[in-house]
Amino acid sequence: MRDRLRAVFCDHLSIVRGKYLPESKISNGETRFCRSTFGVHYDKDLLPAPGAMMLEGLPDMELRWKNEDIRDSWDPSTKIVLGDLYDQDGRPLELCPRGALRRAVSAWEDEGLTPKIGIELEAFAMQTNENGNLVPYYTPGGVVYGTGPMSDPLGFNDAIWEAADEAGFSLDMITSEYDTPQFEYTLTFDTALKAVDDIVLFRLMAREIALNYGIILTFMPKPIAEAGGSGMHINYSFNDKNGSNVLSVGDRNGPLMINSLARGCLAGVLHHHKGLSGLIAPTANSYLRLQPGSLSGFWKNWGGDHRNVTSRISSEGHEKARLEHRMADASANPYTAVAAVLQASLLGVKNGYDLQAFETGDGFEKNDATESTASDLKGAIIDLKKDVALGDAVGRLLIDNHIFMKENEVEKTRNLEGDALRDFYIYYI
Repeated sequence: MRDRLRAVFCDHLSIVRGKYLPESKISNGETRFCRSTFGVHYDKDLLPAPGAMMLEGLPDMELRWKNEDIRDSWDPSTKIVLGDLYDQDGRPLELCPRGALRRAVSAWEDEGLTPKIGIELEAFAMQTNENGNLVPYYTPGGVVYGTGPMSDPLGFNDAIWEAADEAGFSLDMITSEYDTPQFEYTLTFDTALKAVDDIVLFRLMAREIALNYGIILTFMPKPIAEAGGSGMHINYSFNDKNGSNVLSVGDRNGPLMINSLARGCLAGVLHHHKGLSGLIAPTANSYLRLQPGSLSGFWKNWGGDHRNVTSRISSEGHEKARLEHRMADASANPYTAVAAVLQASLLGVKNGYDLQAFETGDGFEKNDATESTASDLKGAIIDLKKDVALGDAVGRLLIDNHIFMKENEVEKTRNLEGDALRDFYIYYI
């Protein structure tokens, strides 16, 4: 097969959609899709969501890219590119999640700062048994921080690593997580758009490589009821015009050793804690993960090197100083999730929100925090609707579309439990 181009975007459901284009069109820089894709749900239901124009003739939108953004993929005969979406009048499409991240980055750049992002992805490996049912991947000696064939007998993670190297991804780590067969994938810190582009494509690649081994690699938050959950931890810092990390305050960053910028960011994500949940933990399955004592983002709290708080301060200082927000999961669009955390942080800096005291409890048996996320998707979407400031900052049409689709999802999943709820999502996330 001659070289072809896979032109893709990540939609409102965090599904990567695209087209294969022939070699003759690789340098065209654009292709068209139906705008009403933003009204399609997991079950293929087509809905009149805000901005999707389903009742206005299902018109086109345009995906545009720059030739320098075309990259090698894990298929030797295929190039791949992520682009930005535009409406029929040539204006940036307000529904585009990648556009929402661009706006968030621009807002911080107006303050003289460049956001840097590192994302940790967690995923479970599933496979079909002799009856065709999905079951956990058999890892006879899987342990937290496990490596080698006891944790991955088929070696599909070795294949992911090799493909990642060939495709130009910069991996920081692959390891087994606490609940086998769960794995963590981390790419290196980078500028916000580059980091999120890489995580979107890496996640797509990892799922496709795993499928070659008969593995359904799912990044959904809680695919196995009796196991823990999978998060999408968002680590972030900011560089000034000289390239220096402005969160740095010394050798160690503890809860009593943070500067005013870090305090403003923490105050922002805490102030918007409830609204954020409906956007960055956006499925019914997300609220099986967001529970007390689950090392997730359930409680409205923050702390130092403490994995049982929502906003954690890295124990590393100097150029590695960073904040870690632990609420999101990969059922969220990564562009939207990072944009939301950055915008909430900026609202905290600009509005001077008060920062509550840091968490002193262990997170299992004792908590200082008394506020949390909602207990289900329905409540989280109500909280998002109330948080007008956050919604306006992220992008009003994108948020209105999200709310409409998720209110519909509440009804679709209301009577689903166990494997039925899992299977509503698992092949897409």
